[in-house]
Amino acid sequence: MQLTITGHQLEVTEPIREYIDTKFERIKRHFDQVLNVHVIISVEKVRHKSEATMHIGGKDFFAESTEDHLYKSIDLLVDKLDKQIRRHKDKITNHHNVEAIKMNQSAY
Repeated sequence: MQLTITGHQLEVTEPIREYIDTKFERIKRHFDQVLNVHVIISVEKVRHKSEATMHIGGKDFFAESTEDHLYKSIDLLVDKLDKQIRRHKDKITNHHNVEAIKMNQSAY
């Protein structure tokens, strides 16, 4: 997984980079076919905004979150992306299971 982190009006320090990397490991555990992720972190007055675009084999996912604290914003962002990935994975696996069941039933 290629992870790119960009900061707008904010310097991306090593602790922030490590925190984001560890949080995105959770998504990688659920779906290991993640190709690349682009994370943008910005500060607008006192609000911290995080947004990410994730590319997975022909499909793109996008999520954003705005919170008072940077780490809270990152947590919420990863939760949203994780939910989208799990739904996508469920759709893929359920779709193939339905076809397999139909094929098995028609064989009898």
